Amino acid sequence: MMSVTTSDAEPSGSAAEAYVRFEHVTKRFPANGRRGAPLTALRDVSLEIARGEVFGVIGHSGAGKSTLVRLINGLETPSEGRVHVGPHELTALSERERRGVRRDIGMIFQQFNLFQSRTVAGNVAYPLKVAGVERAERDRRVARLLDFVGLLDRAHDHPEQLSGGQKQRVGIARALATEPSLLLADEATSALDPETTGDVLALLRRVNRELGVTIVIITHELDVIRAIADRVVVLDDGELVESGSVYEVFAHPRTEAAARFVGTTLRDRPSAATLARLRRTHSGRLVTVRVRDRSGLQSALAGTFLRHEVAAEIVFGGISELQDRPVGSLTFELTGPPGAVDASLAALRADGVELVEED
Repeated sequence: MMSVTTSDAEPSGSAAEAYVRFEHVTKRFPANGRRGAPLTALRDVSLEIARGEVFGVIGHSGAGKSTLVRLINGLETPSEGRVHVGPHELTALSERERRGVRRDIGMIFQQFNLFQSRTVAGNVAYPLKVAGVERAERDRRVARLLDFVGLLDRAHDHPEQLSGGQKQRVGIARALATEPSLLLADEATSALDPETTGDVLALLRRVNRELGVTIVIITHELDVIRAIADRVVVLDDGELVESGSVYEVFAHPRTEAAARFVGTTLRDRPSAATLARLRRTHSGRLVTVRVRDRSGLQSALAGTFLRHEVAAEIVFGGISELQDRPVGSLTFELTGPPGAVDASLAALRADGVELVEED
């Protein structure tokens, strides 16, 4: 079983102090009914989440993401291992003590979970009322939070009068009402269209930067991680199979699971169907060059092909920017004597250029 720690990389702009820590955590659920089989949702997971960072957790449905969230907020206890949040070891606390820790953890949900019978202001005020905050202070916090999320003018509306993005903004304001140190966003943008998703992610980044709240984003959408996270882990069938900065996981995926996610997001490598089409229309050799954070790559490619008298034409690919660094791939059609093409590719590999021959 694989265990990967994420403590090697320090998030940009935040201290390395761990706020959430998993130590060899395994979570098993018993058989459900006569036909059900026992389920191991997480296997030997170790990770650290630094105070003040935006931390992403990605994986397909059933990978163990929701179980990980429930372990962080103390709604589940590990079968093995230990979970720490702030100064607390959750696995050593009673349920009553864990409830106290949860007061410092905000939750944002996929389906908003708003009270339809309450106004926008009433929804945001609810956790403050439960916590026993006096009315005057509740009103001050609610007004301040609704102003922060851009909905002060909708305070007296009800949820059915709002768009999906506005409902999620209410959810964010409600999650921040008790001034938590940690915010858990569980598939918080899955029910939103792309433009609204971008607006909500920008708001979460403001929460992180301006309020200093540590945020854990749980999602199956790598575009979400790409837009907001500092670091990321990949869960696959309950195992933590890859971790690192968002750029490293995107640019240099080390596992098949991570590579699948990256491929669906960057879309810079030709699919099998695209390769078949390219081969019908291009008689030269097809070679894909991976573009990473390296200066002078374009000059190196052009110079090498020119020296070996190889013609190079870009036929597929794309380059985007991630954490202010380039990432992507370019597929070339190379034409020239076979020996010259071989020599040019060997020279590029010797120079450290990452390339794949699409044969």
